Amino acid sequence: MRRLTVVAAAVLALLTGCTSGTPASQGEGPSGQAVTLRVLAGSELADLGPVLDEAAAATGVRVELDPIGTLDGAEAVASGAAAADHDAIWFSSNRYLALQPEAAARLGTATDIMSSPVVLGLRRSVAERLGWVGRPVTWAEIAAAAGARQFTYGMTDPSASNSGFSAVVAVATALVGAGSALTASQAASTAPALRDFFAAQTLAAGSSGFLQDAYVRRATGADPGDRVDGLINYESVLLAMNAAGDLPEPLELIYPADGVVTAEYPFTVLAGASEEVRDAYRRLTEYLRTPDVQLAIATRTNRRPAVPGVAPAPTSATLVELPFPAQADVVDALLTSYFDKLRRPSRTVYVLDTSGSMERDDRIGDLRRSLAGLAGADPSLTAQYRRFRGREEVTLLPFNTVAGSPQTFTVAEDDPGPDRQRIADAGEALQAGGDTAIYDSLERAYRIAQQQIAADPDRFTSIVLMTDGENTSGADIAAFRSYVGSLPAQLRGVPVFCVLFGESSTAEMEEVAELTGGRTFDARTVPLAEVFQEIRGYV
Repeated sequence: MRRLTVVAAAVLALLTGCTSGTPASQGEGPSGQAVTLRVLAGSELADLGPVLDEAAAATGVRVELDPIGTLDGAEAVASGAAAADHDAIWFSSNRYLALQPEAAARLGTATDIMSSPVVLGLRRSVAERLGWVGRPVTWAEIAAAAGARQFTYGMTDPSASNSGFSAVVAVATALVGAGSALTASQAASTAPALRDFFAAQTLAAGSSGFLQDAYVRRATGADPGDRVDGLINYESVLLAMNAAGDLPEPLELIYPADGVVTAEYPFTVLAGASEEVRDAYRRLTEYLRTPDVQLAIATRTNRRPAVPGVAPAPTSATLVELPFPAQADVVDALLTSYFDKLRRPSRTVYVLDTSGSMERDDRIGDLRRSLAGLAGADPSLTAQYRRFRGREEVTLLPFNTVAGSPQTFTVAEDDPGPDRQRIADAGEALQAGGDTAIYDSLERAYRIAQQQIAADPDRFTSIVLMTDGENTSGADIAAFRSYVGSLPAQLRGVPVFCVLFGESSTAEMEEVAELTGGRTFDARTVPLAEVFQEIRGYV
């Protein structure tokens, strides 16, 4: 987890963990002192900073934010880790937590503060071409058009972000059309239509923020990838994108007539919280639900108020709320099917530094263990959905003074275990020695990707670069900059996701990510294995 603290003059910071040796709450309680609530939360709630600044001034309750992904957060609550250094949680939804007995037992009072349905936003010209402006459209129609490749869209990884998670549940539930929560057999019956629907997904991301930025960059030509026709995301995100004025063409919001899944953002105190915490929680939530504050939340974040009648809804259409699955195994089956069978398969070239410096502090051991974790050695809930997936193509390209010999594995759809083990064995065989030829090796990775795309173009393709030092051999960053500029069209949209590790050059890695439409991940302050798992949401 990476801590994000929102600091303001009134002193605030929303949702996070406490330091060793200090109480979970501090400050002004019923006796008149200020109180700090440390809350585990979704990263998108950082936009509440101004509202929470004002809340701190009005109530004496400050908030600190510890951002975390949906399933990571669920696992932290279920294991009890969240309660060790947090007072409360604030996710987009508690529905998945409610299906986990260990997690549900750790939750106290929950108070809805705002909401935002997950909907489809399409470039207006595309929505008009499809005849979807000014009339009801169903998920079945959307899935049929997606299967015919009449439009393309981006969506977040459902194991990392609630917007993608909600989309999978909504589409599957609507396609069954039973009017009740999905059963396991019903979920399986939707596979053909879901496969059509996800065939049109051409942009993936581990967070709503990155997805939004990537869409804008492609729409404006700032990113080398192909333009995408739309996004599945929170209504609030899509409205904010239109309001920002950065898009060459506004998004038309499509509210499926057969239902949506809505994020209701329940602010939830943990069951073991002290009386002081519960009192501070009560004061804060009462303040956040007052009409003036609800209106401020709607105005500043584009989310809908939790208190009826405070502000008009963004659309006059009546939204049908789809039932959430009543059993955890149904949700788990949906997610497993999405990754291993339904979504477009991915290919990733892992460019792995095995130079001599990787012997230092057992860095090569960290790399081996990270690959083993992705191959299935990590039994955690989060890792279950971050493993190498059925149908996935994985290439390991070790490098030191020169690029090594690549090894490519295609993970079987129905029996992935043996192929995952082969990847783990290849990782275990990596040895450290030599210098660091980063850019020669990246160019080699692009040549490998070019051959693979020519043989099988219908895959998400990306490159992951992990290096613990600066470039010391072969081409330099200037040469790579020139190389990227000369790439053929089919390779311009292949992003490089760079792992900052050891003494790697932050500036150069950020430039590589910027040039290719990727991003950097920092493994200098968190375990390398955790970063490798996080990257899985983007590939």
